[in-house]
Amino acid sequence: MLQVHALTLGAYQVNCYIIHDEKSTSCCVIDPGYEADTILDKLSELGLTLEAILLTHGHFDHVGAVRDIAADTDCQVYLCADDLCLPTNLTAGKLYYTQTYAEGTRLHLAGLDITVLQTPGHTPGSVCLLIGDSLFSGDTLFAGSCGRTDLPGGSWTDMQNSLKRMSQIEANLWVLPGHGESTMLASEKKYNPYLR
Repeated sequence: MLQVHALTLGAYQVNCYIIHDEKSTSCCVIDPGYEADTILDKLSELGLTLEAILLTHGHFDHVGAVRDIAADTDCQVYLCADDLCLPTNLTAGKLYYTQTYAEGTRLHLAGLDITVLQTPGHTPGSVCLLIGDSLFSGDTLFAGSCGRTDLPGGSWTDMQNSLKRMSQIEANLWVLPGHGESTMLASEKKYNPYLR
């Protein structure tokens, strides 16, 4: 069963998630944007070994701690290659990664089966990560809202298409976004104006 430990970090209050199967001592970290030491300390406290960092997109507030954590743990770092076109002022310099993923990529990490859904709009390479009945939605879908599309690489047309895709998922997934509170997909379909 999926275990999720959420840390809200940095000036932009980014949700960083430590995830693993309850029977595994290996874990993944999603979107370590800030405070590498805080994240590493939490891993130590939980007795977990970091197998991989999974990035929902390449913006600086989601990737800022990647290099320090990867240097300390020698973990893999996954990113959608479509975000390599983003200007470096939005990515805190050259993006660091060791592996790429894209639509339909299936990973087995930390005892978890992970499916990548490419959901461009906020950035060209934005992805959501589907793990069981949980959807890590990055800056695509928020509780009651969606990600901005006015930055370089953003596209409102692409965002609309990605949100339409979210609205067509039949399962009532637990949605864990890049900022703000978690929510349920059924609730977003009912109340989120961007999903109607």
